[in-house]
Amino acid sequence: MRRVAFYAPLKPPTHAVPSGDRRMARLMMAAIERAGYPVFLASRFRSYDGAGSAERQARLRELGRRLAERCIRRLEKDPPLAWFTYHLYHKAPDWIGPRVARHFDIPYLVAEASHAPKQARGPWALGFGGATEAIGQADIVFVVNPHDAACLAPLFSRSDVAVPLPPFLELAPYRDAHAARQEHRRTIAQACRLDGAIPWLLSAAMMRADVKLASYRLLGRALEPLGTLPWTLIVAGDGPARPLVEEALRPLVSRVRFLGALPPEALPPFYAAADVMVWPAIGEAYGMALLEAQAAGCPVIAGRTGGVPAIVGDGRTGMLVPEDDAAAFGRAVRALLSDPGRRTDMRRECLATTLRNHGLDSAAETIGSALRRLTRERRPW
Repeated sequence: MRRVAFYAPLKPPTHAVPSGDRRMARLMMAAIERAGYPVFLASRFRSYDGAGSAERQARLRELGRRLAERCIRRLEKDPPLAWFTYHLYHKAPDWIGPRVARHFDIPYLVAEASHAPKQARGPWALGFGGATEAIGQADIVFVVNPHDAACLAPLFSRSDVAVPLPPFLELAPYRDAHAARQEHRRTIAQACRLDGAIPWLLSAAMMRADVKLASYRLLGRALEPLGTLPWTLIVAGDGPARPLVEEALRPLVSRVRFLGALPPEALPPFYAAADVMVWPAIGEAYGMALLEAQAAGCPVIAGRTGGVPAIVGDGRTGMLVPEDDAAAFGRAVRALLSDPGRRTDMRRECLATTLRNHGLDSAAETIGSALRRLTRERRPW
């Protein structure tokens, strides 16, 4: 069977630095495989320009075009069945996939594209133009974040181009962790010197001096007034802004346990053992850690921002509060800490919702259905 070519212009799935974007790229490849299509990484080229440099964008465009021609020559004897690009926008346009797809007359599919018209005349104008052209060529755009849908719609020539694809996970490790929750809680309590008789709050995020730091700072402000309630905050994450994060959480003193960076496979027991996941999610696209927590049965309190409402059911799998509102966030935490019965109900709903909407199998079915339809429509090779 001919293979599907995969490309992630923002960050390849082989990148050394862990992130939610790298995680989703790997999951996209796994979903294509699960759908029954062999997949290969077509290029590791990063087209990302974070500074808004027109000169750099021009260099990246030229390099991308040369790599597209090289890719065509390499694949001439064994053309791919389709081209699949993950995460495409003005800072990371796809200069390779559209050219290769046109040459071989194969379907061009995109997942998690975003389109910001205000960038048309800004410092990323060149990248914006490249991303807009690529999105306009796509046969299918899998909309991972519903927040992007309205701006994308004018680029589509047909109503069937946009296909909803909710964020997803391989659920087994999280469900297994939930099944062993009490055992994990005992083990973690002993290893981290925690009181297993009081509620545990959990945050899991990298420590960068950007919106991540802003979220940590809001978390500190939100939790500080809750000193009269029993709770401990477990923080999983590390990064260059760790001293600033520790400063932001210093008012919580002995209530905080810093775990440092943990590999993804080590996180499910902490999600399952925790009572509530707390993350303000300032500037978050949707937040993979929020989905992971729910997959292990942990209710979430988060900011109502971006695509977060699409994965956190307000009042069902957690609570959403206005973005950047520390007082509202603190009130939500107080409400759940004071109501163990409600946390139990939310825990059950978290497991049911992630199984129904956010599993690798359901994503594979969505992607596989689109690939089958598109390849049937194309002429035989």
